[in-house]
Formats: sequence, C-alpha cells, structure tokens
Amino acid sequence: MADSTARRSRLDTPRDVRRQLVRRPSRDSDRFGVFAEQFARFMGTATFLIYMTLFVVAWIAWNVLAPDDLQFDSFPFIFLTLMLSLQASYAAPLILLAQNRQEARDRVIAEQDRQADARAHADMEFLAREVASLRMAVGEVATRDFLRSELRALLGDLEERSERPDRSEDRSEGTDEPAAG
Repeated sequence: MADSTARRSRLDTPRDVRRQLVRRPSRDSDRFGVFAEQFARFMGTATFLIYMTLFVVAWIAWNVLAPDDLQFDSFPFIFLTLMLSLQASYAAPLILLAQNRQEARDRVIAEQDRQADARAHADMEFLAREVASLRMAVGEVATRDFLRSELRALLGDLEERSERPDRSEDRSEGTDEPAAG
C-alpha cells in the first residue's frame, strides 16, 4: 500500500483515470451559433418589429381595457418592462455571438482573398516576364514586313541590273581584239 501511494505521488507516472459520477452535458457550439445567427437575423426584420409592436399594444390594451380583476399588469406596466428587459438581456448576447461568428467567417474569407490575390500577383509577374522575353525574341526575328521590304529591294536591284547594259561584257570584247599597231 505504501508502494501505491508513493507511485501516485511521483510526477512521472500518470494518474489513474477517474470516471465521473455525473456526466457533463455536451453542447454543440456550432448548432447554438447557427441558432444565434437565425435569431439575430429575425430580430433585424420588419416582421419582428411588427410582432413586438402588436405584443406590446395587446399587453397595454388588455391591462387598460380589461376589468380590474382580469388585469395582470397595472399601470405603470412594470411586468411589461420586466419582460422587455428580459428579452433584451437574451437578445444582446445572441446578437453578439452572431456578430462574432460573422467576423470569424469574414476573417477566413479575407485570408482566402489575400492568398488568391498573392497567387494572381505572382501569375501576373510571370506573364509579364514571359511577354518581355517574347518581345526580346521577336525583336531578333525577321518579321514578314521586313522580309517583304528586303525582297522588294533585291527585286528592284535585279530589275535595275537587267535593264542597263553590262559593262563587263564590253570590256572583255575590247581586250580580245588585236591591237593595231
């Protein structure tokens, strides 16, 4: 027995796993968050405002127009004020929870947008380098218009040579003749 208490007191040995007598309730925070978002969306609609207005008008009308023994919230409507305060005390944290979830989604979307922008920027830089290299390569290659102009110039030179008499033939004929003399 002294051996087991000594082993339990050591820090390098794990404790025995204890089972809990009462199980902790598990909650799905995502499901509750979805509920909070739906509730917050509903509270931001005209339908909710109309329902709340009808509820308050009915409450006041009942407690003003009903016989005294049937009224449950006499003037100055303290119970109505309590009910509205209770509704507001639950609505505010639910709205904040919905806003926090939306902020987390916006943060993820912003990060994804930033990564997409970085990829697009890298792609644009790559394409700009490719276009620059193509321009340099095309600058060294003869274009169709350049070749046409060169061929026209050569054709013009050939036509010009064919139209004028060849002086080299005249000289050769002159040297073959015997000299008089």
